[in-house]
Amino acid sequence: MKQIILILGLICFSASCLNAQERPERWTLRSCLDYALANNIQVKKSRVNELSGLEDTEWAKAQLFPSLSASVTQGFVNYPSANAQENNSYSGNYSLNANWTLFDGGKRQKEIKQSKLQDEVNQLATEEMEDDIQIAIVQAYLQVMYAMESVKINENTVATSKAERDRAEELFKAGSISSVDLAQLESQYSTDKYQLVVAKNSLDNYKLQLKQLLELDISDEIHLDMPDIAEEHIITPLPSKESIYTTSLAVMPQIRSSELAIEVAELEKQKAKASYWPTLSMNAGVGTGHLSGTNYTFGNKIWNNFNESIGLTISIPIFANRENKTAYNKAKLALTTSQLDLLDSQKELLQTVENVYLDAISAQSQYLSATERLSYIQQSFQLTEEQFFLGMKNTLEMLTEKNNLLTAQQEVLQAKYMAIMNIQLLNIYQKKPVDLTI
Repeated sequence: MKQIILILGLICFSASCLNAQERPERWTLRSCLDYALANNIQVKKSRVNELSGLEDTEWAKAQLFPSLSASVTQGFVNYPSANAQENNSYSGNYSLNANWTLFDGGKRQKEIKQSKLQDEVNQLATEEMEDDIQIAIVQAYLQVMYAMESVKINENTVATSKAERDRAEELFKAGSISSVDLAQLESQYSTDKYQLVVAKNSLDNYKLQLKQLLELDISDEIHLDMPDIAEEHIITPLPSKESIYTTSLAVMPQIRSSELAIEVAELEKQKAKASYWPTLSMNAGVGTGHLSGTNYTFGNKIWNNFNESIGLTISIPIFANRENKTAYNKAKLALTTSQLDLLDSQKELLQTVENVYLDAISAQSQYLSATERLSYIQQSFQLTEEQFFLGMKNTLEMLTEKNNLLTAQQEVLQAKYMAIMNIQLLNIYQKKPVDLTI
């Protein structure tokens, strides 16, 4: 009961804090994570499920105690025969009964243990849901950051194209370049403006995905705080994948949940085995009643009919149409299934960690090579652009170098955010802080 009151208090306190706290004007990754964990509907449902599980545990504990019930019965009987002394008869019965199961093969104790384990499983389910939300938020947030930088690159490209077009117009008027060259630069300028529109649309779509994960209203705007990510954060050395996997096995909730499921299945098998044992219960009660048509007063009727009873009942299973044996065999199969589920969870975690790790290592390598390639292409483009306006290069050569530059910039950007994203995902799988400034 104390646990339920505590959790309800925490939920109410969290709700009051969220109502009092305004949404940030500029969202950081940390603020997105905190807000999502506090407001996500699925996480809230999981927490409510925890409360429901606690109620089941309290019910299981209460089964160890006697039950007590009271009953009151009032009756009316009509005798339509003309020979009856009285045509109507009134009766009343009053009883108080108690029943207490003294022995049932340990079923109730195992039920309590099962319920407590299930409470832990429910808590782990909430934790697993929170991990899923964190993963989704990290991916969506970094996609928005990637799109924002992509827009900047396209804006710079459009500005460069406009400057080239404007300068080409002057050269065309001076007779230094042909109309074909000017037309090609005009076409390239239009293409770059179109790509900028596409990049902005992508940014809006990624922002929408992030808003939906944060459970924001349709009228809410979201503005990200773009942190300065140093290169050492992108190419930070990673521990071995073996150590990451070992850590994940110890801290990830789905693994612990699968381990607890085995314990729950073992208890279910023991409960099924206990069904072969006799059940011993004790019952006791007091009662009285009254009936009209006698010469006694109401008080005398109540006293004369007052009775006390006590008894023991033993129920011995002899033949139950194979019910107990079937339940026991199915419980053993369920235990085997739980053990296989644990192996499956471990294998799935291994595949996930290994894939994320390899993606992180690959993205870091791609970032280093793409950055080096970008520096050479920038130099090449600058030289080619200068030579074009001096008449030493044709339009096709300059536009080719320009497109190569844009491609190289996008490759660096993509590798950068792939590396950051996978590094943060590895942090989640190791229960380390998730923050772009770390």
